Amino acid sequence: MPDDRSRKRAASTGTMAGRAVTVRRPEMAWTPGSSVHASLASEIGLRIVRGDYPPGTILPNEAKWSETFNVSRSAVREAIKMLMAKSLLASRPKIGSWVEPKERWNLLDRDVLAWYATAPDRELFLKTVQEFRHIIEPEASAFAAMRRSEEQMAEISQACREMGAATNLQERTRADTRFHLAILRASGNELLVPLGVLIESALDHLFVFVTREHSDQRRAQSLHEAIEKSIRLKRPAAARNAVHRLLANTDEVIQRSRR
Repeated sequence: MPDDRSRKRAASTGTMAGRAVTVRRPEMAWTPGSSVHASLASEIGLRIVRGDYPPGTILPNEAKWSETFNVSRSAVREAIKMLMAKSLLASRPKIGSWVEPKERWNLLDRDVLAWYATAPDRELFLKTVQEFRHIIEPEASAFAAMRRSEEQMAEISQACREMGAATNLQERTRADTRFHLAILRASGNELLVPLGVLIESALDHLFVFVTREHSDQRRAQSLHEAIEKSIRLKRPAAARNAVHRLLANTDEVIQRSRR
């Protein structure tokens, strides 16, 4: 809950309830296939994650959001509920809704990850995703080499082939994501499957960046093929080492982008 200092700071910057910093516009970027309240939650959530509303900020009230985006108050209420469920917001009567500290945000939520990936601090996002991969993927690949079924192996191999045959960035990055998610499924650990699905959006953004920045696609493909071969031949140590080499290569790409 924000303290008095946070409230005064919010008031001085124009972010107290009823004093929105957003510029009114006749429409916003609706997400295809989404309801009004889901699109509104996405718009507000993105602004929170990218820092427009820092932790402790009291957000505009229902009436102001309704006026700003030309939506009903019921849509605003549902949007706020969605953001509270993702732990981005908290609310209390007579105070309103405020932005929670970042450490409380549910960063494994699909939407929050997608907003996080488009935030200005790209370097922090890439570092976070890479650290996660270093923790999870080497051992997951070793387990996949020991436990994968023939059907799972076929899925991994197909994704690897599609990466090599891709003719554009979107095709390659989608195949890349399918490749790594298939390995998580083949690991045989039930906790990794939902975890992999949740970070799918994060992997997509990372692979788009790496593929765009990486000039040697043949080397990148070769590193993926080494992982596929090790899993196919049921060599867990080799699979683990192959993933370490791929991750080291990705680390180098990210490091070069900072220069």
